[in-house]
Amino acid sequence: MNTQSVILLVEDNEDDVFFMQRAFQQAGVHNPLQVVRNGEEAIDYLSGQHDFSDRERHPLPDLVFLDLKMPGVNGFEVLRWMREQRLHIPVAVLTSSPEEIDRERASQLGADCYLLKPPTREMVLDCIKRFDLSYA
Repeated sequence: MNTQSVILLVEDNEDDVFFMQRAFQQAGVHNPLQVVRNGEEAIDYLSGQHDFSDRERHPLPDLVFLDLKMPGVNGFEVLRWMREQRLHIPVAVLTSSPEEIDRERASQLGADCYLLKPPTREMVLDCIKRFDLSYA
């Protein structure tokens, strides 16, 4: 059985996925990182529907890194859906928006922390330690 915490990255920008993977590597975090490309896929993943119904391949995450600005279902809508479903999974918003209104809205919808892109190794380690997740 895998004791490492599973992390879900919800990010539509391929460059930002690369930067996040690099930050994980620089931080020495080798946890399973599941990546979905938009809000619809995030909801499918979290609810175990469609392509994500196999929980062996797509286990519920212990932490979600969530982009806010995505086409279609955005990060705010994913946050709202998660809270409506009473999914108690920590969410770290990862965004390029320094706007206080976005920070406040994310917080009201249940985001646990708000990080500005690009991610750094320190951001990754702080989040993992903040939520007391196992990593290796």
